[in-house]
Amino acid sequence: MSASLVPDLPAVVTPGRLFIDGRFVESLSGKSFDSINPATEEVLTSVSEGDRADIDAAVAAARAAFETGPWPRMRPRDRGRLLLKLADLISANAEELARLETLDNGKPIAETLNVDIPQAAEVFAYYAGWADKIHGETIPATNDHFTYTLREPHGVCGQIIPWNFPLLMAAWKLAPALACGNTVVLKPAEQTPLTALRLAELVAEAGFPPGVVNVVPGYGPTAGAALAAHPGVDKIAFTGSTEVGRLIQKAAAGNLKSVSLELGGKSPNIVFADADIDAAVQGAIRGIFFNQGEVCCAGSRLFVEESAHDHFVEALAGFAGALKQGDPLDASTQVGAQVSDEQFEKILGYIESGVQAGATLLTGGARQGEKGYFIQPTVFTGVDKNAAIAREEIFGPVVSTFTFKGIDEAIAEGNDSNYGLAAAVWTRDIKKAHRVAQALRAGTVWVNTYNAFDTAVPFGGYKESGTGRELGVQALDLYTQTKSVWIALD
Repeated sequence: MSASLVPDLPAVVTPGRLFIDGRFVESLSGKSFDSINPATEEVLTSVSEGDRADIDAAVAAARAAFETGPWPRMRPRDRGRLLLKLADLISANAEELARLETLDNGKPIAETLNVDIPQAAEVFAYYAGWADKIHGETIPATNDHFTYTLREPHGVCGQIIPWNFPLLMAAWKLAPALACGNTVVLKPAEQTPLTALRLAELVAEAGFPPGVVNVVPGYGPTAGAALAAHPGVDKIAFTGSTEVGRLIQKAAAGNLKSVSLELGGKSPNIVFADADIDAAVQGAIRGIFFNQGEVCCAGSRLFVEESAHDHFVEALAGFAGALKQGDPLDASTQVGAQVSDEQFEKILGYIESGVQAGATLLTGGARQGEKGYFIQPTVFTGVDKNAAIAREEIFGPVVSTFTFKGIDEAIAEGNDSNYGLAAAVWTRDIKKAHRVAQALRAGTVWVNTYNAFDTAVPFGGYKESGTGRELGVQALDLYTQTKSVWIALD
């Protein structure tokens, strides 16, 4: 093992514990689980395993903080100052957080240091600015009443985040919820709990009152299910697979809690022959191989106009095969390790199914190296559009390429999916770009770019890719409810 892969973890997560009511505590059961370094397959540390009893304790703490603690009586501007202080603490600890994220997740340090951690800080800073700008309106309903609305927090929010962008997804969930005045119980993915626990320490350092933020690592069927079904939770927010999203929605039906879901994708990346082909090839590389393909909006279905297809996929395969894959802590690494053995085996299974279905493997398709969960960037062509690799979310560095003959076929094929999270269009024809962008059934459509994000721009999906929008002002709608007030004037 190279020296750069030796773990160097903060004391708060060696071993990791639950964060409930402002304190780090052991799980009530005494159980724990191992957090694995995907690049070495070795144990980083052990983490206390929360389950139903711990969720009960965390929800009780969040309820007390919301009902009787200082949080509901705090001026919104002061809540904003706490969020801004947390943003500054994330920035001040960026190198440590980036290293921790890379060790726990397997993604390249260049991404965690330059994308995940700075964007997480930015999200908290953005919603800090919204904290004192969430307000209702007066309505001239009748002459004999004064009528107005209030935008109020839901109360206790349960938030379940995925393993592909652990700290960033925590920020996407926590920041708007806290800006609106809610309290939170956060369950990080069991594969990647470490930066969420480090964030909890920073929450305490920033001065948030006890119980406002609680972090309970654990497994989905136990801790996650208990949080989704808990009668003391007013709102549940989940990011993850569509399959689990359905379970979350069913579990939330008990007390009809508000639900928002950011789920899977099988995003079409459509390249017309009149596009800047060199730019489109680089966009396709970024669209599928960024974060090892573990991206819900990854451009995993690549449609290239027939006349440009052969040249395009040849260039794509060449660039994909040249990407540097290896030690995630090496600043020059471009493709890291898949997050877990389970995900590693799942992706290899999809690759094998593609070969068995008759698709042509242009590059990749195998394990990289002898240790760690590394899979070579993989490009398929000649894919049957009904094959599993064409229809199902692989969540790995695997792209299927297809041809099309015209704009109508491109739109129809792009929309031929149960998902609708994102899409992209590459063309120099502005009319064509607008027509396709409007016709595609997706929550985000990129034109001549891919994976462009900003905290101020909403993100979410159509169809089985979820409900609600995160980021931007739209995220405030997920964490507030409207109250109408009528006052008789005579």
